[in-house]
Amino acid sequence: MAESTEKYLLGLERRDLVSLMDEFNEPSYRAQQLFEALYRQRIGSLEEMSTLPASLRGGLTERGYGVGAPHSASKFRSVDGTVRYLIACTDGQTVETVWMPEGDGGEAGDGTEAGEDTSRRWDRATICVSSQIGCAVDCQFCLTAMLGVKRNLTAGEIVGQVCAVLRDQGVSPPEDRINLVFMGMGEPFLNYENCMKAVRLLVEGVGIPASRMTLSTAGIVPRIHDFGAETVRPKLAISLNAANDEMRTRLMPINRKWNLALLLEAARSFPLRSRERLTFEYVLLADVNDSSEHARQVVELVRGVRAKVNLIALNPGPGIAFGTPQTDRVLAFQKILVAAGVPTFIRRPRGRDIYAACGQLKRTLEISATEPGMVQLG
Repeated sequence: MAESTEKYLLGLERRDLVSLMDEFNEPSYRAQQLFEALYRQRIGSLEEMSTLPASLRGGLTERGYGVGAPHSASKFRSVDGTVRYLIACTDGQTVETVWMPEGDGGEAGDGTEAGEDTSRRWDRATICVSSQIGCAVDCQFCLTAMLGVKRNLTAGEIVGQVCAVLRDQGVSPPEDRINLVFMGMGEPFLNYENCMKAVRLLVEGVGIPASRMTLSTAGIVPRIHDFGAETVRPKLAISLNAANDEMRTRLMPINRKWNLALLLEAARSFPLRSRERLTFEYVLLADVNDSSEHARQVVELVRGVRAKVNLIALNPGPGIAFGTPQTDRVLAFQKILVAAGVPTFIRRPRGRDIYAACGQLKRTLEISATEPGMVQLG
């Protein structure tokens, strides 16, 4: 496929749009109209931007500009209301994005059936976005790692995932309470600049406060320091997943470069805001890292860090050589941490039946829509 020469507006910040309007000898308020159309109205094409004069829309088109919005190629709905989207980028590459409604029944009507009751049955929702096509970190318990990494997503493609889901669900922040987690495909800190640009656009344009965003890293230590210095930043989650270096290196090869000592040093020095906590994520693997001794080691690791721990029982998938621990093992692990004063929560799996749960994102096209329990919506 030949590389597109089209220039995309989605992903441009306000100052970029001001400069662009200067090139067209247009007043600066046109930049604000463009910004609103792209991020608040989430317009998919220049033709839809009725606030702009036809001459400007035509001029942008003549110079090769387009919106460049990703779109939903297909989606699958879980029995728990979770929806997993296959989002297609302009070059034909695809990533996965997950919608998770919560509260008052937990399911949002998708509005795809004629006559369907689309009254809202949720209080809040979380969108899980991807930062790369594939992932280079190679965690041994994660389906996405099997893809390797194809490329980074642009800031526009990251924001575009959110816009595509919001359009499809018919919701709009900040009026609707939307949380956002950078926990989809890819390692956000290996695409740092694009992720931080996307955060700014999501805050200023789409209307999702940074306080309702969480970015998860496998432990790219230099970027943890950079992240702490950002003026506008989400909350930070660190994937721990092991209580000692030997185990973590086996499960997460990145530990060879930034071991637990370096990782915990970065965590302890991270500039937390008032009432903010770091999150440590810990995927429990049956008879591997889920013993009482491992729990006691985790207590010592996180001692002195204002943090909470999220426990995630492994979400299984084809080709994963680990098992899901029994519930009593998970509860025993939690009990030890809580008794030591560490706030610890068990993350309820969402969308496990459609491969939408943590660690399961791989490529919707590689998984048959006819598998039991899977409902393809389009």
